[in-house]
Amino acid sequence: MSQFRVSCAVYRGGTSRGIFFNKEDLPEDRKLQYKIFMSGIDAYNPSQINGLGSGTSHSSKVCVISKSNHNEIDVDYTFYQIGIGEELVDDKGTCGNLMAAVGAYAVDEGLVDVEPHANQIDVKVFNTNIKRVLTINVPVINGKAKVAGDYMVPGLSQPGAKFVISILDPGGGKTGRTLPLGSVYALKTEEKSYDVTFADAVNPFVFVQAKDLGITGVEPNRELASNKALLDEIETIRSKMAVVSGMAATIAIAKQAPSVPKIAIVTEPQDYVTQEGELIKADDVDLVAKMLSMGAFHRTFAGSGLYCIAAAAMLLGTIVNRFTREPDNNHERIIRIGHPEGVANVKVARYKDKLDIAYVGLERTARRIIKGDLYIPE
Repeated sequence: MSQFRVSCAVYRGGTSRGIFFNKEDLPEDRKLQYKIFMSGIDAYNPSQINGLGSGTSHSSKVCVISKSNHNEIDVDYTFYQIGIGEELVDDKGTCGNLMAAVGAYAVDEGLVDVEPHANQIDVKVFNTNIKRVLTINVPVINGKAKVAGDYMVPGLSQPGAKFVISILDPGGGKTGRTLPLGSVYALKTEEKSYDVTFADAVNPFVFVQAKDLGITGVEPNRELASNKALLDEIETIRSKMAVVSGMAATIAIAKQAPSVPKIAIVTEPQDYVTQEGELIKADDVDLVAKMLSMGAFHRTFAGSGLYCIAAAAMLLGTIVNRFTREPDNNHERIIRIGHPEGVANVKVARYKDKLDIAYVGLERTARRIIKGDLYIPE
């Protein structure tokens, strides 16, 4: 069988990895684009052995970058979540981790001008998925994105150069409001009733309390992943909320689009042990959370989810806000989120009227892994 070639690069950003394309190198036909994305990752096999994925949601990703036509914007960026064992290309959400790599790609590919002796540059990015502008502070050396550094991201074993991502007015990208259903929504399933929060900040998320699911929220992922009844109930909550929020017309359609909204389980600060055996003390976090992506527990916590949970933590009355310890009159703070592989710190600011979020910010590392030609079967 013959194959054709498409230029691309593979980048890691935070705890995610994806294939990056310059839009100019892709065909205009959308169906052919999707074939390239699915073949490149190998959406067709659960193991993704025939492509560059690795059978996990945080490595089944594609980003398409182009020079922007918007005023004062450097590049446009579209994110695609690719299926695992199913033919799926989903652009309804975005990826907060790979945003750092978008900045690195823009610098490495010469899509922005870098001063000869600069050690950093702010890259202005328009994310088409959420229709929001990002500012990505990219460390540079010799005109390229810097890789080496001493900043450590939980979920990685080696430090790197620090990238800082800031998103202004992150709420309402998909539904028009950060809390389209109010602070808390009462949801009924066949099993029981739940108080949940639906928050639309960067990526839409459903937040449910661990205790309402009959768990502590700090159990190992492998233990929870073997509980089919729990997974089924979580998916029921997620898909029902997709319909209630207007993101899906029916439960069946919601189940066909498992990438958004995502769902996270939250609980109060408590001692727990990470998947690597590190003890996290209750005093080191403002809350503890686990998230699911594409029906599976996330190894760490998606960057887009970190933005969303931090935003929800600052909005009065939400499920997440119930667990924050500092006084509610603080308009800007760092939210410390305990997740399965450590603690993530997210900077978040609320407008003075306390009704919405002014910005969210996250620090990540990124690097180019490989650049070359991707071969796609005819």
